[in-house]
Amino acid sequence: MKNTLLLLILFGSMLTFAQKPVFATAKIKAVTVYLNAAELTQNTSVNLPAGTTEVVIKNIANHLNQNTIQIAAPASVTVMSVQFTNNYISEFEPDESNPLIKKVRDSVSWVKKEIKRIQILNNANKQTIALLDNNQSVTGVNTGLNVAELIKLVDYSKAKRTELDNTITDLQEKEEFWNKRLTELNNKLAFNTKNEEKSASGKLILQVMNTIAGNIPFDISYITNSATWKPFYELRAENIKNPINMMYKAQVFQNSGMDWKKVKLTLSSGNPNQNNQAPQLQPWFLRYSQPEYISNALQGKVSGIQVAPKEGLKEVVVTADKKLNKSDISQYTSINENQLNVSFDIDIPYDILSNWKAHSVSLKEIKLPAAYTYYAAPKADKEAFLLAEISDYSNYNLLEGEANIIFEGMYVGKTNVNPNQTADTLKLSMGRDKKIAITREKIADKSGTKFLSAYKEQTFTYDITVKNNKKEEVAIALEDQYPLSTDKEITVELTDNGRARVNEETGKLSWDLKLSPNETKKIRISYKVKYPKDKNISNLY
Repeated sequence: MKNTLLLLILFGSMLTFAQKPVFATAKIKAVTVYLNAAELTQNTSVNLPAGTTEVVIKNIANHLNQNTIQIAAPASVTVMSVQFTNNYISEFEPDESNPLIKKVRDSVSWVKKEIKRIQILNNANKQTIALLDNNQSVTGVNTGLNVAELIKLVDYSKAKRTELDNTITDLQEKEEFWNKRLTELNNKLAFNTKNEEKSASGKLILQVMNTIAGNIPFDISYITNSATWKPFYELRAENIKNPINMMYKAQVFQNSGMDWKKVKLTLSSGNPNQNNQAPQLQPWFLRYSQPEYISNALQGKVSGIQVAPKEGLKEVVVTADKKLNKSDISQYTSINENQLNVSFDIDIPYDILSNWKAHSVSLKEIKLPAAYTYYAAPKADKEAFLLAEISDYSNYNLLEGEANIIFEGMYVGKTNVNPNQTADTLKLSMGRDKKIAITREKIADKSGTKFLSAYKEQTFTYDITVKNNKKEEVAIALEDQYPLSTDKEITVELTDNGRARVNEETGKLSWDLKLSPNETKKIRISYKVKYPKDKNISNLY
């Protein structure tokens, strides 16, 4: 009797653990997107019996960091284990097809069979034609047939061949018709089975113990690396007398396997995958290395003066849940700055599709007071760049990113916004100004090479000409350079600095020029380089 009772208890326990799993679909509630990941917050509710149950939660990102999974449930529920999978197979998986979808699927099956039947008939007809053709070649060498019999055979072959060709043509037309019908049915099936949100293949398998039967809510959060964002700016200036209108934007990318529909977005400059182990300094041993030559490009270029070509703007504009004027966007974004990062909380629900495409999100509109000046380095680029100098830029929580430039109502190119610098002033390039003409020419009769016993001496002389073709006075910061020596056998002498400010550590020459309308100024610089005549310097000019 005791053994029978024990078996019943064990059998009852097995039934408890083998009971039908409960399925639920998680909805996305909010998303925090980091620079290299995203934290998804989802919720769902499940009708659970008392006891132990396996809960399968669908619509989870295809890839996630399992160490970051957090499940919140009422006190009556104990989550005993959590497992993530992309390939959950269960005999209890419910059939989600409704009668309309089943009808379409039955039609698809019937059409496929009809297409297969037509293909079999067509193949048989083609084989029959091949057999007729082979028989014609045989009868052509058979002398046992008289003329009457040969005529009958030819007429039969001709009639049969014509009949078969017509049949093949009719069958091909029917096959084309049914193929089109099959495409229509498949499209209809895809439309009928399409959910409001793209359903990801990821699933969470929970083993839970519930003390009270009922509808139980679950809150789920985890981190996926299938998302990122980057700052993006739009700089608009009407002229050099007014502030810059900066539209602070973000480009959000995600490929989590599910579309984010009407979610509350938070964008953070933090890095959840960053190594949090504090560094330790190791002994610093000095060693010899090969000498490095000074690049022929200007050293210490002004950040952001390289303006990209005028390419069209390529971004997916995301439509928010509310229609807003551009001037109102700042009212819906709150910026939180803490010790380690900056986050942007957006109160407007956004739709971000799972396609790894850039989705533009507007964050804030800022008016930047700017002082405008021009900059030119004719050795590197013989055009003048308009620079906007921004003081106290740290007040605007700017992050490094690309910017579109619209000056005087025209798109003029791209530039970079780089607030990660120690200078007190942020310099933003607003594009090239063709009305300031600049030339840098080598003076042949003042340049040349001399041989002095074991050495040779090369002299370089350049004239830099700047002309203001504008109708107003302009201030321009002009820069050039002379080479520096890294070898005691090479000596460099700056013979004419053109009244520049000279930085002997970098070899940079700087001028601050003011030019009236149509005024031209010319500057001459000259330097000598002396080195052994049996050697060559590849980057000297």
